[in-house]
Amino acid sequence: MPAPSTHPAPRAPGLGDLPARYRQVRRHSLRLAAPLSAEDQCVQSMPDASPTKWHLAHITWFFESLLLAPHAPGYRAFDPRWHYLFNSYYEALGPRHPRPQRGLLTRPSLDEVHAYRRHVDAAVEALLADPAALPRIGPILTLGLHHEQQHQELLLTDILHAFACHPLLPAYREPSAPALRLAAQAPGPRWLAHDGGTVHIGHAGPGFAFDNEGPRHAVLLRPFAIADRLVSCGEYARFVADGGYQRSGLWLSDGWATVQAGGWRHPAYWLAPGDPRLALRGIGAAEGWHVFGLDGPRPLDAQAPVSQLSFYEAAAYAEWAGARLPTEAEWEAACALPGFAQATGHAWQWTRSAYDPYPGFRPLPGPAAEYNGKFMVGQIVLRGGSLATPPGHARPTYRNFFPPAARWQFSGLRLARDLP
Repeated sequence: MPAPSTHPAPRAPGLGDLPARYRQVRRHSLRLAAPLSAEDQCVQSMPDASPTKWHLAHITWFFESLLLAPHAPGYRAFDPRWHYLFNSYYEALGPRHPRPQRGLLTRPSLDEVHAYRRHVDAAVEALLADPAALPRIGPILTLGLHHEQQHQELLLTDILHAFACHPLLPAYREPSAPALRLAAQAPGPRWLAHDGGTVHIGHAGPGFAFDNEGPRHAVLLRPFAIADRLVSCGEYARFVADGGYQRSGLWLSDGWATVQAGGWRHPAYWLAPGDPRLALRGIGAAEGWHVFGLDGPRPLDAQAPVSQLSFYEAAAYAEWAGARLPTEAEWEAACALPGFAQATGHAWQWTRSAYDPYPGFRPLPGPAAEYNGKFMVGQIVLRGGSLATPPGHARPTYRNFFPPAARWQFSGLRLARDLP
C-alpha cells in the first residue's frame, strides 16, 4: 500500500469552479500575447518552437477537438480545415501541418484566430451552463486547462528565442526597474542531507496531475545530500572562465559533440562583452557580461539562478564542481526537507533521470492517451518550475521533460552528491 504523500496536494477545483477557472486561464493566454505585434506572433525561430498565433489556435483546437466534438451535440466547427492546421501530434485525430513549417501559416490572420477563440469559448460556456454535463466533461476540461497553461509557458520561451535571434534584442516587456549589477557572489550552497531508504514518489490523492505523474510507488534511495538552492550565474561564470566549454573530460560524449557542433561557449542567452548586438543597444564592452531575458539584455546578476542550460551543460558543470545531478526521485524526496529553496518560480531543474514510465503506468483513455506516454524515449526529466510557469501549475510530482540538448527553456540545475 503506497505511503501517503508528504506534500500537500493542491485543492482540486470543484465542478462549480470550472466556468470561472476556464475564463481565467483563457484570458491569461491573451494577456501574455498582448505585448506582441501581429508580426511577432507569426514568427517561428526554429523547428522546436511555435509561433504565438499557432499556440493561441492550438489550445483552442484542443477544446474544440477533445471536448466539444465528442461532448457538445450539434456543435459546428469554426472552420473544419483548421483541424489540420492546428493539430499538434495526435495521430488518432488525423493528419496535421508539419511542425517545422508552422511559421509559414500567415493565414488565418491573427484576427481570425481570435474569432476562432471566441467561437469555441462561446460553445464551451454553453456546455458549462448545463450542470448535468459537468461530471461528464470535468476531467477533459481540466486537462485542457492544464494543457493551455503548458502552452502559456511555451508561448514565452518560444518568443524569447525568436527575440534572441533578432539583432536588436527586443524586450518582450519593459523592465519595471533599472538594471542592477550585483557584483557580490552569493554564499556557497548549503548541503541538505537525506538518509535515503525507501521513499514514495508520484502523485496520489486529490488534485490534478498528468498521467505520467503516477502511479505513486516506492523507490529505494542511498543516502545523499542536495544543494539548498540552484547554481547561480556567478558560479556558472567561474565554470566558463575556467575553460569549462573547452575541456572535453567534463562532458558526456554526446554533449561534447553538441558543444563542438554548435560552437557553444556559454549559456544560450549570455552576451559576452563586445557582442555587436549589445553595441546596437548602446551597451559598451566595458559594461561586462549581459543576459538576455524577457526584459531584454540585462547586466549579469551573479546571484540569480543560471538558466537556459541544456542537460549536457548542467551535467558538465556538476562534474566540474565535484558533484552530480540529483535523480528525480531524490529531488522529489528532498524538496520536503527544511531549507530546500527555489523549488519553483526560477528555473526548471535538470535531473539525471531518463523520462520513463513509472511502474504500472497507464496512459489516459481515448485520444488523450497520446499526451505523454509516447514521448517516453530520448528525453530527460526536469523538476520544479520556472519563472514562466503559470501560478498554481507546478507541484512536487510534476515531470517536465525535454531532449538533453534543449536549452531555450528556463532550465537550470541543482547539485547533489553521495553520502557514505
